[in-house]
Amino acid sequence: MATFFRRKAAAVTLGVLALTLAGGGIAVAQPATKAPAEVAQPGARLSGATGQPPVTPAEAKQARAALKASLAPPASGSVAWAVVASDGTLLQHSANVVSSTRYGTGQYQVLLDYSVVGKAFQATIGTNDQFNVPPAGEIAVAPRNQTPNGVFIQTYSSSGSVSSKPFHLFVAN
Repeated sequence: MATFFRRKAAAVTLGVLALTLAGGGIAVAQPATKAPAEVAQPGARLSGATGQPPVTPAEAKQARAALKASLAPPASGSVAWAVVASDGTLLQHSANVVSSTRYGTGQYQVLLDYSVVGKAFQATIGTNDQFNVPPAGEIAVAPRNQTPNGVFIQTYSSSGSVSSKPFHLFVAN
């Protein structure tokens, strides 16, 4: 009986070793072709139109001045918000929102008077008209390059092409 268990243990050990090596070989295998950008990064599907515009010296100066103007950072758990028209006009906003800028078709920046590094952003297509029916479309939000108190927003049509849309932005603190 002892010989039977020894043979069975050796067979199980070799089986586990073979499966481990086979599984490791599969995990290490590299695909022959790279996945297209739209599969790996949905936000990168349109080349050229999705990059943030460079920060000009005047914009950097405006952002630094907005940071210095802050009396106190918002309390933990509070929310800063803004309603922005498709032309970049700041329609309504909370006290910490300083300005909004439209760079081109569908590209916007919203400046706050405190650093938003590490904060949570959410944006949605929306209006402030009396019927409150927003246009169809898509929106993406990200920290603004080289601007710690800026949020970058990109809006798209439903087909995925860059398009200027009104939006609501929320920054959770």
